[in-house]
Amino acid sequence: MKRAIIAILLVFILAAFDFAFYRLVVKRYVNQSSAEMQAKSIELHKFLPFDEGSQIVRASSSLKLSGDLPIIDGAAALYPVFSAFVAASYPKDSVEFDGQNFTSASRLKFSNTRDAYKAISDGEADLIFVAAPSKQQLAYAQEKGARLRFVPIGLEAFVFIVNANNKVSNLSVDQVRGIYSGQYSDWSQLGGERMRIDAVQRNVGSGSQSAFLKFMGETQPKRKITGFFGSAIGFSFRYYVEGIVQNGGVKMLSLNGAYPNKENIASRKYPLVAEIYAVYDENNKNENIRILIDWILSPQGQSIIENSGYVPIKG
Repeated sequence: MKRAIIAILLVFILAAFDFAFYRLVVKRYVNQSSAEMQAKSIELHKFLPFDEGSQIVRASSSLKLSGDLPIIDGAAALYPVFSAFVAASYPKDSVEFDGQNFTSASRLKFSNTRDAYKAISDGEADLIFVAAPSKQQLAYAQEKGARLRFVPIGLEAFVFIVNANNKVSNLSVDQVRGIYSGQYSDWSQLGGERMRIDAVQRNVGSGSQSAFLKFMGETQPKRKITGFFGSAIGFSFRYYVEGIVQNGGVKMLSLNGAYPNKENIASRKYPLVAEIYAVYDENNKNENIRILIDWILSPQGQSIIENSGYVPIKG
């Protein structure tokens, strides 16, 4: 009987430990979104240009392209925007989607920031919509002989995110750099609860990782292994958090007292405002590229950017 009771207690203790470990540690790192979101960072079918139920912004357009239609690609956070551009200016039969991916014949593509920069440098895309590139992406373009032209088309905030229940809501830019350089290791040092800080980064070559490294400048980021048992801080772009993931149990931090809303982005009161770009290779002689960019910078194109949740480059 004693052995049975001891065995039951051991099973109970182990089960309680597994449950607590899952809740405190493992659950934070398990992607519970759909398989499509896990694979592509966005559910493509929700933002197709010509589907009736699409969530893109619908806008009337004076531009109707024909002839050599530019192949468009870009970042996940900008996919709803450039899909809306296609809906407004491309013929319907120019886009083919097989239920999971765009076909080889489709003029609208989707990869991600890293692969879009590769595609434009390799000549497999004519126009991409992305954040600023990494040093490696610029070097690859130069190696391939591409002369990349960056045209700002809108403004966006680079944001830092924490768990929605984290008591910390505002940090200074220097404090954030201090977190990622190892100066701060516990949230209690920054006005929060006593809990380790897990300073999470993104994949090399992603738009947000490139923006993060630019933000850090000469300060070398470090990650402490003990942070795994704490509460995370990460980063992204504002629209991806609000518009695509729809916050997902996290909150965006104010920086230097300014929250990353559209007003503070437009006024640049929020300190980390980034330009979003239309990028093409100046060696590419397709006249429709320049025509499309001119239209994007017109009031019609800028209204799509604004109504999609970004801040237009031209007020």
